[in-house]
Amino acid sequence: MDGTILVADDDRTIRTVLTQALTRAGCKVHATSSLMTLMRWVEEGKGDLVISDVMMPDGNGLEALPRIAKERPGLPVIVISAQNTIMTAIQAAEAEAYDYLPKPFDLPDLMKRAARALDQKRRAIPAKAVEPREAGGDLPLVGRTPAMQSLYRLVARVMNTDLPVLITGESGTGKSLIARAIHDFSDRRTLPFVVAQAADLQGADGPSAMMARARGGSLVFDEVGDFDDEAQARIVRMLDALPDPAPRIMATSQVDLMAQMEAGRFRQDLFYRLGGVTLGVPSLRERVEDIPLLADHFLGRAEREGAGTRRLSAEALTLIRAYSWPGNVRQLENTIRRLVVTSPEEEIMRPEVEAVLGNQPAIEPLRSGGEGEKLSASVMRHLRRYFDLHGSNLPAPGLYDRILREVEAPLIEIALEATAGNQAKCADLLGINRNTLRKKITELDIQVTRRRKLM
Repeated sequence: MDGTILVADDDRTIRTVLTQALTRAGCKVHATSSLMTLMRWVEEGKGDLVISDVMMPDGNGLEALPRIAKERPGLPVIVISAQNTIMTAIQAAEAEAYDYLPKPFDLPDLMKRAARALDQKRRAIPAKAVEPREAGGDLPLVGRTPAMQSLYRLVARVMNTDLPVLITGESGTGKSLIARAIHDFSDRRTLPFVVAQAADLQGADGPSAMMARARGGSLVFDEVGDFDDEAQARIVRMLDALPDPAPRIMATSQVDLMAQMEAGRFRQDLFYRLGGVTLGVPSLRERVEDIPLLADHFLGRAEREGAGTRRLSAEALTLIRAYSWPGNVRQLENTIRRLVVTSPEEEIMRPEVEAVLGNQPAIEPLRSGGEGEKLSASVMRHLRRYFDLHGSNLPAPGLYDRILREVEAPLIEIALEATAGNQAKCADLLGINRNTLRKKITELDIQVTRRRKLM
């Protein structure tokens, strides 16, 4: 690697590490903690690459990017930032940054990106003015894990295109927030953002009414995998006759549309019309390292709403990280809100977290491995995945009781439904004492109904 690199960061340790690593790689390095000094070097013609932090004592690195592009067209800039939100990635993309990395960054990864930037002189493009926009207070699109950073970069690349976007992911991962972010930070942000349910497409005027509301903005089909055949057909006809100006089409789905299509439950023509770009939102289990960031985000929001200052003890945070969060970010947010309300002290302790999580599902929903699979095989496969998700760590203590509770509750509920809520018949069906059944109903907070739901 050869060239002169300008490093701007107010963290002395980061400046030292980057200077040493880049120098060993054969580069000449100028390092500073001042944005003003960086800009002077740029104006003097120094440097073949800039690596800059965002928040500097004397300015904002992102806001300096148009000035750098004006002074030195084609000079690549790699932005590094501790502000690990989707807004940072989007602003970096809008300002034509060569690349963006969240802190803490992987040094070998940064070195590879720096080498590519030096080897490939970027084509000079007129810089766009960066409009300082704040992410909404209820937008918990926070994360420094590779999965989330990759998602942020893809959002930044597609937000100002006309391609349809399909956003997939489990319930509670934030699919609708991604759709909203694509709209709010795009060139269509001043136009309507319309979310369509299957019921909105009913009637002769349903589709045309949706288009009239969207008016060239963004139209999102929410959980499109749940739409019936008639609604799917209406969407196809709607997309084949888009008005001018046409709205940006997006859809969300928590089911595998490819599998649905192959099973004949989702239209092939609709699948390919919606899947211009597919964005997969990772589950919380797949980005455990983001849990502390999200917890701090929700605690901060609660404080701003007047709930008082709260923080998690180290033991409480360890337990929260070990939990599997089947309800994903939405479940985490509700849990934090409940802890803020129920915790009497400023520091939330582990027993309080145990009390709250003890009343919630402990593991992700069981997924069938296919027709004919035995229950024991399905449970075995599921539990192996559950342990694998914890990596080198063990799940939180009390796993035996939590697993039994996961199986016991639905078994009793379904048995009660099958017997129309007759507890004597249900106890006989299960082969347990009637008093034992009543005790379990109370312990597991099972709602008993006399309405027959099965058979």
